[in-house]
Amino acid sequence: MSATTENLTDQGTASKLGLLPEEFERICSILGRTPNFTELSIFSVMWSEHCSYKNSIKWLKTLPREGDSLLAKAGEENAGLVDIGDGLACAFKIESHNHPSALEPYQGAATGVGGINRDIFTMGARPVAQLNSLRFGDIKLDRTRWLLRGVVKGIGDYGNAFGVPVVAGEVFFDEVYNENPLVNAMSAGIVKVGETASAISYGVDNPVYIVGSSTGKDGIHGATFASGDLTEESAKDLPAVQVGDPFQEKLLLEATLEVIQTGAIIGMQDMGAAGITCSTSEMSAKGEHGMEIWLDKVPTRQQGMHGWEILLSESQERMLMVVEKGREDEVEAVFSKWDLHYAVIGKVTGDGRLKYYMNGELEADVPADDLVLGGGAPVYDREFKEPSYYSEYKLFDIAQVPEPERLDEVGKFLLSDPNLASKKWVTRQYDSMVGTKNMSTNLPSDAAIVNIKESGKAIALTVDCNARYVHADPFTGACIAVNEAARNLICSGARPLAITNCLNFGNPYNPEVYWQFVQAIKGMGAGCSALGTPVTGGNVSFYNQTAKGKDVPVPVFPTPTIGMLGLLDDKHKVMGLGFRAAGDLIYLLGDSVNDIASSEYLVKWHKNKKSSAPYFNQEREKAVHELVMNLIGNDMILSAHDVSDGGLFTNLVESAMVNKLGFSIGTDEHIRRDAFLFGESQGRIVVSIDAPNQEQFVEYLALTEVPFSFLGMVIPEEIVVDEEPWGPLSSFVQEWQTGLSRYMDAH
Repeated sequence: MSATTENLTDQGTASKLGLLPEEFERICSILGRTPNFTELSIFSVMWSEHCSYKNSIKWLKTLPREGDSLLAKAGEENAGLVDIGDGLACAFKIESHNHPSALEPYQGAATGVGGINRDIFTMGARPVAQLNSLRFGDIKLDRTRWLLRGVVKGIGDYGNAFGVPVVAGEVFFDEVYNENPLVNAMSAGIVKVGETASAISYGVDNPVYIVGSSTGKDGIHGATFASGDLTEESAKDLPAVQVGDPFQEKLLLEATLEVIQTGAIIGMQDMGAAGITCSTSEMSAKGEHGMEIWLDKVPTRQQGMHGWEILLSESQERMLMVVEKGREDEVEAVFSKWDLHYAVIGKVTGDGRLKYYMNGELEADVPADDLVLGGGAPVYDREFKEPSYYSEYKLFDIAQVPEPERLDEVGKFLLSDPNLASKKWVTRQYDSMVGTKNMSTNLPSDAAIVNIKESGKAIALTVDCNARYVHADPFTGACIAVNEAARNLICSGARPLAITNCLNFGNPYNPEVYWQFVQAIKGMGAGCSALGTPVTGGNVSFYNQTAKGKDVPVPVFPTPTIGMLGLLDDKHKVMGLGFRAAGDLIYLLGDSVNDIASSEYLVKWHKNKKSSAPYFNQEREKAVHELVMNLIGNDMILSAHDVSDGGLFTNLVESAMVNKLGFSIGTDEHIRRDAFLFGESQGRIVVSIDAPNQEQFVEYLALTEVPFSFLGMVIPEEIVVDEEPWGPLSSFVQEWQTGLSRYMDAH
């Protein structure tokens, strides 16, 4: 071992690196000796929650992961891969970049976008769409607005320069995210079946290349940083936040796709969490080979970097590639064409060990398989218990909540709430049309529709999670998240295929937090099984909580974000959410329930945060899905829009404003008017039809088991409820348009 790393470590060093006492002992047992600092650092990042899923993998394995259209099982590759027909596949994945964004929102969000896109094109797929799911604290706080500005600008600047459109997303505000925002980025790409690349390494003496940006000191121990609570000391970890370069990533994208076509690539992996350490470990373990890596051959941005710094750096826009020996000239010609830096930094070995050298001296010698998930990385079964609040929330009784007299005022109030209001302040900073594949620009729909120009099909994409529901009841809330994602796809005319997930929770060592996680996994699994949408992968982000001073750490709402992929077999069958013309009839499909639990109305108007999840019935929900798919397939409806956040009234206004129309509806005499208009009970979809087709439509519905009711009629530019004029649509739209921008533009 080199003189710089031969100093032996102890449990104190291990603890500082985030390793448990039993983990340090296990490392000593694996190596047959005490590890040096470099080796201990390698184990600390690879055994961090961020890389090993040691506190979550037991439950992740219970999720449904089999499906007829899946071309790669969850965890097998950098992203999920789903067959979409015509010899094409869609690679898609969602990941978090929460901790970096909390400290440096611009670069934290930008590099999150860069990382998720690399996961897609590393597989050989060209990214065609980006989505994001964002959670922030109280919009009235200066810090929240600073974080929002930085995150949105980071996403926009990186994505716009990289040249992939942002096609959909969600933004949610609640004080539980005041210190710890959530930034989840999703990407989807298209590849020909059989032309994908794998994150694998094999073939003794095959050269190992590093391609792309030079390696710097940014992001060192970033995986460990992401596997701990945020504290007031976390600002000192700014070097753990990476710096992105979208123009370099664009070159890397084109070179990667071209070099795959040479057939000279054995395997490749992008360098995200844990940098060179992770890519060399995972590729070697998967291929049951080893590597000899010469760290002094790695191009660096700073002079005098230590071997362990080079190993652990998370500098962006870098790839590790294993090339078939003798074909180096072919791949180097591609790298040179795209003006990319590259270097041979090692070779494949057959002993299953990773040996890292610096200037000819051995810095670390570790077995690849013992580092990785599915190999020797530890797996834990954590204690969990039901939180005390859970039973209290179940006691919620709508009868104890007074019904307001002026429901029109409630409607305007809700439309102006930042959670329900227009997100144009955010979306105007994103390029949604680059690439000319976004079909939702001129026909707004519940999900983003992306044209597959090589075929007659289109894919549909959405991200969904109402974290307030999950907090109230993690099982039901997570199941709702899956079903709401499916509803959005179905209302757009797409058939749901599969999901990716981003599981954002607090500290897993807190039994109540871990109970939320376990219940959410069970609920997600139940929803996916019922709908036939297997899980293709994703990531787990624990430790989303902040301790200020001596206060008890406060976790965020459990937020299992669902990214869902759907397919339109006929791209001409896209269904919009907007009403088409005055005189069209409006129907509500699904159960009408006397329920306001966990609604934006209950929380914001009545200031009541203690209630159960809203009404949800999986069997009835699925029946509504199937009905709407049939209605669209048979050309029986003109629009479809699911009832979700904000309830039925918000849904109707959103449908009306598309073509500047209005509506006249009647409420249900058996249900409180506020619950009917503003409650968020699940499994409901509003559709509109041509008036002359009413008889045929009703006869068709009568043959199904789905409850339905006639709501009313589309009218010109007015809102009428129970024959009471509420005013012009424009007055409500004005509240919706300015609900978020009035906070952001005024400060």
